[in-house]
Amino acid sequence: MFDPGLNSGAALLLCLFSSAICDPFAFTEEPFERTGKTDGYCSRILRAQSSKKEGSSNEFRLRVEGDPESYQPGSTYRVTLTATSASYFRGFSLIALREGAEGDKYEDYIGNFQIIDEEETQFMTNCPPAVTESTPRRRTSIQVFWTAPPSGSGCVLLKASIVQKRIIYFQDEGPLTKRMCEKESLYGEVTDKPLLDCCACGTAKYRVTFYGNWSEKIHPKDYPRRANHWSALIGASHSKNYVLWEYGGVASEGVKQVAELGSPVKMEEEIRQKGDDILTVIKMKAQWPAWQPLNVRAAPSAEFSVDRTRHLMSFLTMLGPSPDWNVGLSAEDLCTKDCGWVQKVIQDLIPWDAGTDSGVTYESPNKPTAPQDKIRPLTSLDHPQSPFYDPEGGAITPVARVVVERIARKGEQCNIVPDNVDDIVADIAQEEKEEDDTPETCIYSNWSPWSACSSATCEKGKRMRQRMLKAQLDRSVPCPHTQDFEPCMGPGCSDEDASTCMMSEWITWSPCSLSCGMGTRSRERYVKQFPDDGSVCTLPTQETENCVVNEECSPSSCLVTEWGEWDPCSATCGHGMRRRERFVTLNPADGSTCDTELLEREKCMMPECHTIPCLLSPWSEWSDCSVTCGKGQRIRQRMLKSPVELGDCTEDLEQVEKCMLPECPIDCIMSEWSDWSECNKSCGKGHTIRTRMVIMEPQFGGNACHEIIQRKKCKVRKCTRGQANSDEKKRRRELREKRRSKQGRSEGVTEHPGCKMRPWSSWTECTKLCGGGIQERLMTVKQKFKTAQLSSCKDRKEIRACNVHPC
Repeated sequence: MFDPGLNSGAALLLCLFSSAICDPFAFTEEPFERTGKTDGYCSRILRAQSSKKEGSSNEFRLRVEGDPESYQPGSTYRVTLTATSASYFRGFSLIALREGAEGDKYEDYIGNFQIIDEEETQFMTNCPPAVTESTPRRRTSIQVFWTAPPSGSGCVLLKASIVQKRIIYFQDEGPLTKRMCEKESLYGEVTDKPLLDCCACGTAKYRVTFYGNWSEKIHPKDYPRRANHWSALIGASHSKNYVLWEYGGVASEGVKQVAELGSPVKMEEEIRQKGDDILTVIKMKAQWPAWQPLNVRAAPSAEFSVDRTRHLMSFLTMLGPSPDWNVGLSAEDLCTKDCGWVQKVIQDLIPWDAGTDSGVTYESPNKPTAPQDKIRPLTSLDHPQSPFYDPEGGAITPVARVVVERIARKGEQCNIVPDNVDDIVADIAQEEKEEDDTPETCIYSNWSPWSACSSATCEKGKRMRQRMLKAQLDRSVPCPHTQDFEPCMGPGCSDEDASTCMMSEWITWSPCSLSCGMGTRSRERYVKQFPDDGSVCTLPTQETENCVVNEECSPSSCLVTEWGEWDPCSATCGHGMRRRERFVTLNPADGSTCDTELLEREKCMMPECHTIPCLLSPWSEWSDCSVTCGKGQRIRQRMLKSPVELGDCTEDLEQVEKCMLPECPIDCIMSEWSDWSECNKSCGKGHTIRTRMVIMEPQFGGNACHEIIQRKKCKVRKCTRGQANSDEKKRRRELREKRRSKQGRSEGVTEHPGCKMRPWSSWTECTKLCGGGIQERLMTVKQKFKTAQLSSCKDRKEIRACNVHPC
């Protein structure tokens, strides 16, 4: 199995740049005659001459933050390599290897690393899939991002090796290896398309139910309390020739309007233009607020049909407020390979980005993305200010669940697999009445009648009903809400049931046929969906009514225009006022002034206002970092704007986060001076020296190192004639003998007990002309004694760096 430890270039550079720490030849390859296979991609293996310490397996740890047991294809995770408080490391290597692969070719490495701090980490020069240190120095942790491979890649082994002084800890076992396997993805990089044509017979009818779980309790970060809602849901059952939306695609104008405005009008128009590719248009009403218990507001649902050619179902709905965030299904295939119809689909949904707006928070100002980005799922590492941000890089908690359930089949079925009991019961069972989940200990009055709709036209509005809590028999059991809200439209605008004739909203009234006196005006609508049985819609598509613009039409009367549209209600919740205007087109001929009302006001009712504990200003900009270099903190603040009588505010008014500026300068650190040496002359004038060593080189612009050697004059005694020359010759002779003795020891038998070695060969030519190459030399066995052990008498090889100057 391939074991990519620190590569040779990295190891030698480690010694090169930290010569005070290690011997240039501390890293030596295994004996060359025992290397069974040739070097391949990233396959140069280094071993340390020192063995691994006992009990050190827990000193270092490789961790994927959040400690997930599996990876989501395409998701990004933060990977951390740490040492315990008492340990440190100088070098490392990090790879992501396909499980079972040898690591000798590029395809064995899966996923992609991303560098976070270029001063700490870099990609390995002669092994690009691996990450290593930028500079060898003492450190206790490093961090990188790793993006998981696409679906179908199987299991992956994240493996690290550590260099601490002259010891290398390999990644084959223990906490330096992390195994992760692919989990079933909520979404692929691109929406999967059906590979086979549908072979089912007849048609099937389904009910799709949408459960919104986006709430302050589950998604508390920056949750928008006042305006949270799900927009009207829009979708269709369709053929494979039509794409409503898909991951990796570009949003159409209809998708953009749903994503940014929550308006389904353009999307519905695009769907209907597809003619025979569409079987049913799927619509559900908007939900204000986004979440309520099911015993207060039932989950919305709609019914639709599929057949052999139109067996896919897609839909989308916006979570608002948001820049362009939605949830939905894309091309969900309801036809089985066995020529039948799927019984039930349950899917948890996470939000996706339409790629049309670049906002990062729920209420970010409009910031169009030009050109548009591709549709993609949101992730927990998109932006630190995102409400879904998680520094540990985990999965986003689903914001909704959709259930698609078959409720009926029509026509002869042709699938060869017999239906099970559940299938048969589902097709013949009647729709059950929803149960009331209200606890028995809560006694309520009856619901009041629904209030008037806040919209008198076919624009979406809201209406409300209330009930009173008369008694609570058990205080430990909470009682549900006493208010209920639902979307509404003006008279004559509500959608009919999807299984019958469905009509569009009424188009605005035409102008009155007369500018003075009584005339007529009309409005129209069109058929959105015909009945399943193919019958003709009998509902009217046109309405006409009388209209009076000016009651008096004499030459002396004041002529005015029709009333304009009502302005929006002045209140966003509770009671408010709205107004409309008209204008004078002709003053009386007698010169008098018009006494006709030109402005009209009336009361309007919006949904009941919820108690708002506190109203806060937007966050201020982040302050400057608290330090001028290194790690510090920065803060941002907001102010309380709501009156005291609304209640105590428990929201944070200040946030603190870490900030990182360029590393602080580190000055050169030197050892203490050694003692002065003896005088180099035994008589007469000479000199003596003392030295010191560089413990740490300066970094990040720190003060440079000073002199490492000092000398001064010395005089022992006055020499007699001829004595100085004889003493100097004697000293030089002793030095030559020491050097000769040292060289003999380095090349003799004493270095390798049990065998006699030939001298070292000459160094080979450098493998590179610049940028750091390698040279090698060999020492071979000349004679092996009988008493020699196998491990002590063998050929040796040394390597060293050469031509390290930049190219």
